[in-house]
Amino acid sequence: MIRFSIVTITYNAEKVLQRTLDSVRYQTYEGVEHLIVDGASKDQTLLLTEQYKQQSDASDNGHKVIIQSEPDHGIYDAMNKGLTQASGDYVVFMNAGDFFPSNDTLEKIVHQCRLNEYPAAERPGVLYGNTNIVDGEGHFLHPRRLQPPVKLTWKSFRHGMLVCHQAFYARTDIAKNTQYDTRYRFSADVDWCIRIMRETERMGLTLCNTKMVVANYTEEGATTQNHSESLKERFHVMRRHYGLPTTLAMHAWFFIRAFLK
Repeated sequence: MIRFSIVTITYNAEKVLQRTLDSVRYQTYEGVEHLIVDGASKDQTLLLTEQYKQQSDASDNGHKVIIQSEPDHGIYDAMNKGLTQASGDYVVFMNAGDFFPSNDTLEKIVHQCRLNEYPAAERPGVLYGNTNIVDGEGHFLHPRRLQPPVKLTWKSFRHGMLVCHQAFYARTDIAKNTQYDTRYRFSADVDWCIRIMRETERMGLTLCNTKMVVANYTEEGATTQNHSESLKERFHVMRRHYGLPTTLAMHAWFFIRAFLK
């Protein structure tokens, strides 16, 4: 059975965490490892996670819940801790407030990408799909503006982060050797996804488009709250991977596109 490692990063997340925990708990797919990496929360976050673990352990859903709580050096440091512990075939980051669109999302991903038909070494390097945006209460707002292309490659992100981080499933063996660059405070996820896709291409592996919504993303994240700094970092990430001329040309197009709206 294909196993998924779902990593949830938390810090004082009691107001939004429960819907994330419920979303994972009620996944009908049994091959789930849920890693909760907490940054030493001071609210009721840990109480919620411990209750969730007890409920999961008492059920017969086949899920494994692991909780780690200690101070960290930011969200990407915490994500690297999650990668270190992940033991599934694929890893995805579903942070506090984000959730799966349906209880059978993981089952559908396995079916859509025909994962059980591949020898382990030939499985796709990345699985990806669409994302819906929800508000702070978890209510649907709209589909994510940037949509994934039919065929994704590492060069696709020249046009922006076309696949949301929560809708990007990386093969764990690749991800463990491609840790987040913690020099970036807000855009290490963009850099990480590009590097994962570049390694996937180098290994001659495919990327599977699930052709469905695989994540509901809460709009009020750290990147949204620090939009200006995030854009500056993304410019540096794009320059690093695509070169300065391409990056300047694409940013000129982003500006024109925003002006024409």
